[in-house]
Amino acid sequence: MKDNTFFALISRMKHINRWGLMHNTRYESLMEHSFETAYIANALANIENSMFGGRYDAERIAARALFHDSAEIITGDMPTPVKYENDRINGAYAQAEGRARERLLAALPENMREVYRGYLDEGGDYPVIKAADKLSALIKCMEEKNGGNRDFIAAEAAARDWLEKCELKSVRYFMENMLPAYSQTLDELTK
Repeated sequence: MKDNTFFALISRMKHINRWGLMHNTRYESLMEHSFETAYIANALANIENSMFGGRYDAERIAARALFHDSAEIITGDMPTPVKYENDRINGAYAQAEGRARERLLAALPENMREVYRGYLDEGGDYPVIKAADKLSALIKCMEEKNGGNRDFIAAEAAARDWLEKCELKSVRYFMENMLPAYSQTLDELTK
């Protein structure tokens, strides 16, 4: 890849639909999901810091969350049931994602690659980003279910189960105090 195409490649996130094996009442692009994951990750970090004595860099976490699925620009969105079918498939897909991240980094000028490697690679704050990713999935499932789409019932249960087992206090706080508002209408939210 040319070393000046990174941002044009990132822009293509808007063309990648998530939830490929599911009937969707409204498609969600990878770009939408990444933005939602970023603001939720930022919120979780700020909740941890302000309420539970955390020491997260909330701005860096938000930036990293924006890029957390960027390898899917090259690999596509692997459906969860396929990705986690067995360790062999999961391992092969992880390798493909790693190669895709390297290809994306090669699309940057050389002197910018290490900065963006920090955004693309998993790091110490990854559990916050993973929790935000799961919350974004849960929100999508709730929206679909609220729209009458039963295809997301099992996915919602799986996301809730994962989140209920999550050890981050901010996740429990978000689910108890902020998640209920996602089921409200615009009129209810703005009263």
